[in-house]
Amino acid sequence: MEQTDNPDNIRISKNKFDEYLLLSNFFTISADLLCIAGFDGYFKRINPAVIKLLGYTEAELMARPINDFVYIDDKNITIDSRNTVYSGTLLSNFENRYVTKKGEIVWLAWTSMPFVENKLVFGIAKDVTLKKREEEERNLLIANLSKINKDLQSFTQMTSHDMRSPVNNILAISKLLDHAKIEDPKTAELVDILKSTSERLHHTINNFVDVMIKNDKVSVPLEELNLSDVLHTVTKSIGSLLLNSYAKLESDFSAFTTIKFNKVYLESIFLNLITNAIKYVHPDRAPQIKITTAITDGVYQLIVSDNGLGFDMAKVKDKIFRVYQVFHEHEDSKGLGLHLVHEHLTSLGGKIEVESRLNEGTTFTISFNKQTA
Repeated sequence: MEQTDNPDNIRISKNKFDEYLLLSNFFTISADLLCIAGFDGYFKRINPAVIKLLGYTEAELMARPINDFVYIDDKNITIDSRNTVYSGTLLSNFENRYVTKKGEIVWLAWTSMPFVENKLVFGIAKDVTLKKREEEERNLLIANLSKINKDLQSFTQMTSHDMRSPVNNILAISKLLDHAKIEDPKTAELVDILKSTSERLHHTINNFVDVMIKNDKVSVPLEELNLSDVLHTVTKSIGSLLLNSYAKLESDFSAFTTIKFNKVYLESIFLNLITNAIKYVHPDRAPQIKITTAITDGVYQLIVSDNGLGFDMAKVKDKIFRVYQVFHEHEDSKGLGLHLVHEHLTSLGGKIEVESRLNEGTTFTISFNKQTA
């Protein structure tokens, strides 16, 4: 049989030589990093992908110990893994960092197979630098979000705690007022409103603290709520605001009258959407607010519409529920109300959608999670 010299000067048959060339071509064109290393810690053969990624010439890579190219913090674990392979153990999904000639750090994921009798290791590596960077960015984002969440939680706890004292003082003062000595009916009515409002605020703060405590336990209490009763509680607490703004509020809960939801959350949703409708009233007309229920394709929905300033949806649709986003000038605008509404709903599996036209009004469609409906 005809003998042929191959590039490695090994005397083999022509068929074997053809197979050698085929494997050699595969070795050369592979996008993965392929290498053969000796038990002495040096490369014996590398493919162009190794050279391209690390930026060294083939001669430079072959002339120095492999560990010279490994990132300093990964040298020890690389030595340990290499010793494991030398003992005859297949190594898979081992990740370490290399330093390129330009000084850049790249992550490689290795699969290595030993040939102990020949004192060689066949290695295949994938460049996973992009994946590692994305993981680092995601972990950093999670850490930042966790810190922000912790800071917000501390802030809300502090705020709710600090508000209790002045609210309790208002309650105490209102109880000390002798209504029999108030001769003016209008003044007596205002005192009653002050008392009921302060009682309502006290109740809201206490409920808010309870919800925060239960949220720490990853549990938000749900109960069967009558929509009319919850709406009445909210409108009673802002009675003077509705009166002074000449707002007209209509409600129709004929589609469904109750919902299984968190009481504090639902009160907050009603409160924020109603007060926003009043806050952002069109200067040429009194606010009109309509709240209705509907069942669409089996989904229970609460629809709140107003005739206020509205939004230019092309400009604000991606920002409308983000925290601290303000779209109209108003001294009380903080960019928190709609964000809270969105968070209340999404935390319980619901969603909120918006339809609006500038200077014509806005409609919010709230879809409840089927488990809460």
